[in-house]
Amino acid sequence: MRPRERVLAWVEAFNRADVVALAAMYADDAVNHQVVQAPVVGRAAIAAMFADEFASATMVCLVEQVFEDGEWAILEWRDPLGLRGCGFFHVRDGLIVFQRGYWDRLGFLRMHGLPLPDA
Repeated sequence: MRPRERVLAWVEAFNRADVVALAAMYADDAVNHQVVQAPVVGRAAIAAMFADEFASATMVCLVEQVFEDGEWAILEWRDPLGLRGCGFFHVRDGLIVFQRGYWDRLGFLRMHGLPLPDA
């Protein structure tokens, strides 16, 4: 599966809050680094991260653009509440080996009425 196709499948699983399907898209030793948090390493840890996130808030990813260059795909997204961000996915042999996401954590927490981090 090409990187662009993998990312579009990832969006579909994300929008279903399907932790099992999402985890299956990552290599065993993949890294998911949302820049507002510490990197998460390994398929099992990534699955746990998604399970925690889906338990705390309803999230929807609306695709704005997907670009592909070699083994990389870039996703520009928004959600129905107005949050925007982008993600960079390194895909090798159909699996995500590295992901980095940029988005406004404080805005996300406020939109969902979640506790704000301590100063």
